[in-house]
Parts: sequence; C-alpha cells; structure tokens
Amino acid sequence: MNRIGSSCSKDDIMIYQGPTSPMPQGIPIFTVQILNACVSDCTISNIHVSCGWFSSVRLVNPRVFRRVYYDDCLVNDGNSLGPGESLSFQYSNSFQYPLSVSSAECE
Repeated sequence: MNRIGSSCSKDDIMIYQGPTSPMPQGIPIFTVQILNACVSDCTISNIHVSCGWFSSVRLVNPRVFRRVYYDDCLVNDGNSLGPGESLSFQYSNSFQYPLSVSSAECE
C-alpha cells in the first residue's frame, strides 16, 4: 500500500505465512509475519484477524497472537505496530489456517 500523507486502514496490515520444518512428530509448523506496510505516520493498533478456530500444538505467546472468540484473534495484545514494524510467530497444526485482517484502529 505504501501510503504517504494519507490516513491508514486495515489494508496497511499484511499477513504472510508459510510452512517451515515440521515438529519431530511430523506435525507441520507454520511461520506467520504480520507487518504494518505503511511507510509514514500510520501507527495501527487493536489489530484483529479472522482466524477460525485457531489453535496450535506448539504454544504461541498470547501477547503476540491469541484467539479471543471464534474467528477473532488479537495481534500484539492490542498494542500498536508502527510504520514498517512487524512481528512473527510460529504455530503447529495439521493444516495452515487462513488468516486475514478483520479490523484495526489507526492512531
């Protein structure tokens, strides 16, 4: 998106994920990166992600990513991601969850 001088939106949050090496038991591991792709003056907080019944065999730090309700996961404990900032985590499940931003607040 790379908006300069205009207001931000949930579309400025990008989610990338892909498989990594599986756990010793053969359960797949997926790495997720969540990025604020806005380049200036667009700090975004309270990022919520559509995530179905997200769960993981491997513990995900709940301050980084947690399911609040069905199809509602909270990113970064509701705290902000500044322009260009990202966070990442890994989860383990037999399939990759489709993840998409459902809402976010511009500060």
